[in-house]
Amino acid sequence: MYDFDRVIDRRGTNSLKWNVKEGELAMWVADMDFAAAPCIREALEKRMANGVFGYNDVPESWYESYGKWWGRRHGFPLEKEWLIFSTGVVPSISSIVRKLTTPAEKVLLQPPVYNVFYNSIVNNGRQVLESPLVYEDGQYFIDFEQLEKDLSDPQTTLMILCNPHNPIGKIWDSKTLQKIGHLAAKHHVVVLSDEIHCDLTKPGKEYIPFASIDEVCRDNSITCIAPTKCFNIAGMQTSAISVPNPVLRHKVNRGLNTDECAEPNTFAVDVTVAAFESGEPWLVELNDYIQKNKELVESFIETHIQGIHVVPSEATYLLWLDCSRLTDDADQLAAFIREHTGLYLSGGGQYGTTGKTFIRMNVACPSSMVEDGLQRLKKGIELYEHISSGR
Repeated sequence: MYDFDRVIDRRGTNSLKWNVKEGELAMWVADMDFAAAPCIREALEKRMANGVFGYNDVPESWYESYGKWWGRRHGFPLEKEWLIFSTGVVPSISSIVRKLTTPAEKVLLQPPVYNVFYNSIVNNGRQVLESPLVYEDGQYFIDFEQLEKDLSDPQTTLMILCNPHNPIGKIWDSKTLQKIGHLAAKHHVVVLSDEIHCDLTKPGKEYIPFASIDEVCRDNSITCIAPTKCFNIAGMQTSAISVPNPVLRHKVNRGLNTDECAEPNTFAVDVTVAAFESGEPWLVELNDYIQKNKELVESFIETHIQGIHVVPSEATYLLWLDCSRLTDDADQLAAFIREHTGLYLSGGGQYGTTGKTFIRMNVACPSSMVEDGLQRLKKGIELYEHISSGR
């Protein structure tokens, strides 16, 4: 029903992703190359027709759209009083770090993990505490003994959870989330759960909201959510923070208002309501399409590229490629591939110390672009191995 095969030229549109050299293929930053759902474009056209773009309030329809979406899709209706508008998940995380922690305190991360988390911590004068995920037999797990040790550090006051996890594409199950939540509560560490990728899941797989696990998790957590990632509208600067605990909610609300990131632009509400009220059919087809692209990558690499392992992915439109059999510096490898083939991928070093032998690939684009990217990847790896061997 929807045309995800259409290639849209985004050069010349001030696109961060496509601010690249002529001939380069951008498969790096988490930004899709598909046109937004028709219902979103129609909502924008309707709002544009009014012609006046002044200051905006957050209407009842915004709260209702979030509440109903999470109730219908995730079995966890969000109550109106829990929700706070924010201009984006990243500004929200930075604001929460500033409000809930003090300088030099530690914020726990589970690398490899979204690189901007590091910026939100370090730029605010806090310390990053890495509690790495365990990588065994091509998959990731949590070392709960190490996690508790890190949470018990008196200087650790906040944990940023990535659910589903970027870049590894892991959906945390309820048992795992409960363990995390109860350990954090035991050691008086607030859990900040980034769930922006929650609707980008493998068909048949469901993500579980951290706050839905039980009262312990609900009352000791702050959840950042948005339609921006799954509906490709990040430029609209719209998101929400769900905070069931009224004491935490007061602190978060004060932080957001102090930082001036709690007021919607002219289009932020309209696109959100349109997405959650009418965008589900588009999203279902999108997830089917992305899954086919993932399978295309897995099959191609297994058949044509020795030395790379595709980590199994249950969520996001990102693939985490294990290149440890080829190099101990995947950042250098990614730079080499870009220089010699024009394929722009993300080196894994930016996702923490444990990501240095991995590359991240974005497959949220027409399958013809994925096929082009795979041919470039094959060419780049072959040339890299040829040079490395001295042949």
